[in-house]
Amino acid sequence: MPALPLNPSSFFSVTDVAGVFAGAMSGALTARRNRDYHFDFVGVLGLGVITALGGGITRDILLQHGPPLAFTNVRYLVLALAGALLGLLWGSASSRRLDLLLVVIDAAALGFFAVAGSTRAEAAGFAFLPSVLMGIVTAVGGGALGDVFSGRSPRVFERGEPYALVAAIVSVLFVVCVRFSGNAQWSTLISMAAGFTIRMLALRFRWRTKAVRDAS
Repeated sequence: MPALPLNPSSFFSVTDVAGVFAGAMSGALTARRNRDYHFDFVGVLGLGVITALGGGITRDILLQHGPPLAFTNVRYLVLALAGALLGLLWGSASSRRLDLLLVVIDAAALGFFAVAGSTRAEAAGFAFLPSVLMGIVTAVGGGALGDVFSGRSPRVFERGEPYALVAAIVSVLFVVCVRFSGNAQWSTLISMAAGFTIRMLALRFRWRTKAVRDAS
């Protein structure tokens, strides 16, 4: 299959930057409302930026196709800071609407990042499994780094919400659709819609992964 073009004005760039903005808001809101640690504005903004850009930077380093996009295109840093600042300001309020907003933003960012990661891998000519893996890394990498900088183990590795599994479903669905249909736009919309729906259902019905070994 021919490699997908990575035009800065393409549909995929829109997906990538949307994920950065949503990820920054999600990371900042989570840090702002963290009950275990008392972050100042530097901590909230920093964790928002790390959550937004960490997965993409990790992906680009693994792809080894030049410096990470976050360091060569200033719009990524600007959008990450803007999203983190918005999360900082909105996080000062506490309401059911804000809780719902955080859930929706987080679910949307998951799909954005998974598709963007797999898109970059497809454009680089990677095989099926590496393309899926890059989508997962992009989706969960920022949150995992945010957890590490917050002083805890990455939640993606612990029992609880099936975050990484949803990212894997989005990535697999996108790569399969784009390879069979050749229509990247529809493949993106279908996979992101599926990921968002599954994520929201998991939260609604409290789907949880189980620990391999129960604590005794």
